[in-house]
Amino acid sequence: MSISFLRPPSLLRLLGAWRAENSPEPAYRQLAQALRMLVLDGRVGLNVRLPGERELAGALGLSRTTVAAAFDRLRDEGYLESRQGSGTLTRLPASRIAPVAPDIEMGSGGNLLNWTHAALPAAPGVGRALQTAVEMLPAFLGDLGYDPLGLPPLRRAIAAHFERRGCPTSPDQIIVTNGAQQGFSLLVQWLAGPGDRAVIDHPTYHNVIQALQRAHVVPVPVGLPAQGWDIDAMEAAFRQTAPRFAYVIADFHNPTGRSMDPATRRALADVAAATHTPLIIDETMVAMGLDFAPPPPVAVHDPSGRQVITLGSASKIYWGGLRVGWIRADPQTIAALGRLRTTMDMASPVIEQLAVAHLLDEGKGLGPQAKLLRDRRDHLLALLERHLPHWRIESPAGGLSLWAEMPGAEATALAALAESHGVRIAPGPRFGVSGAFERFLRLPFTLPKEQLAVGVERLAQADARLHARMPVGRDTSALALEADRLI
Repeated sequence: MSISFLRPPSLLRLLGAWRAENSPEPAYRQLAQALRMLVLDGRVGLNVRLPGERELAGALGLSRTTVAAAFDRLRDEGYLESRQGSGTLTRLPASRIAPVAPDIEMGSGGNLLNWTHAALPAAPGVGRALQTAVEMLPAFLGDLGYDPLGLPPLRRAIAAHFERRGCPTSPDQIIVTNGAQQGFSLLVQWLAGPGDRAVIDHPTYHNVIQALQRAHVVPVPVGLPAQGWDIDAMEAAFRQTAPRFAYVIADFHNPTGRSMDPATRRALADVAAATHTPLIIDETMVAMGLDFAPPPPVAVHDPSGRQVITLGSASKIYWGGLRVGWIRADPQTIAALGRLRTTMDMASPVIEQLAVAHLLDEGKGLGPQAKLLRDRRDHLLALLERHLPHWRIESPAGGLSLWAEMPGAEATALAALAESHGVRIAPGPRFGVSGAFERFLRLPFTLPKEQLAVGVERLAQADARLHARMPVGRDTSALALEADRLI
């Protein structure tokens, strides 16, 4: 098994503002909590060798005794393992490897609420679509089942989906992938190589950052302003860094929830064309509008189809278990991607493709799930306003999560402490590069209301403990009762 080494500067960037000076927790416990969270949220992988105690102590400005105590604590908990000749390696305790349930897990401290997933269970109609796919399957069994571009019925359904949204599209402009994540990885391999640059809006989807890092492509972050997108900053980044492509989430952005207006979409496409910068527009969240439907795709401002490449997915709108995504581009690009795709895998599963084709042809969208998500969003906003009123949170018009801004740069420290209070959350640096967004947390509103109440209860407790004070207000009895009932 290969062992990678995390150097001190990289670990310091990942740790960010891990230490709260006014916390009653000793430094070694805060450091252990921060390192534990890096492993739990995947920002530090497993079997990674950490810097030595003396080296890390020097980089952090701590005593070696403090670092040694933190390492000892993590070894006792099962998050670190020391091997002769290999140093100190990251690992997971056995109790973390196989969770009992998708949202409530058993951890070392009892019931653990996993509040990191921005996704829903299967939408109504998915089971029926799979049954229909099985009934259609005999007509396809005479073929080999390998089609790198995707089944014709699904490619037609995806093209029609774009047509209904005002973007003329033909089936030969579509390739089907095993989810949007594979689609993005395919595009990175086709467009860029090690050492190349890619502009991203910042913050952005955490798996995209990881995919770029795995491909050794350098992300060039362009920060999102208080509202909308900064197209002037985008243009400056395009001209100054000569990126191989830019990646933007224009519809109900993950994690902020904002949506790009029509004028900004046109301006972005114009800037990309003027600088010859390919745009990858991620539409994974496009169907998740709660207060309004999004404008027509960015691709409508690229009549040639050669400048804007669109990523889509069935995961958020229907079910993550279907693992069906797609790319829309000009036919020549699609043909090239199809040839490249055969070096990665041969095709997507036939039954899942048929099921998604059926769902897209029905064109029902979110349906009743829109009201459910609006209710959960508003419920979570009310809970946070009541129990964490010093946080700043705007209500997103769509998507699946809130982007919560805290007064201080303490997201990693709070996330680590929240774990000991029985709730796992995603700190802001997970969605940025170089340790950015230490003042932010992503809080999905996809859980049932009772679990959202439990999450806020435990998060408020962790926040109070972090600041060595009582929770703001004393009316936490209702939340406590809900937590006790769930546990």
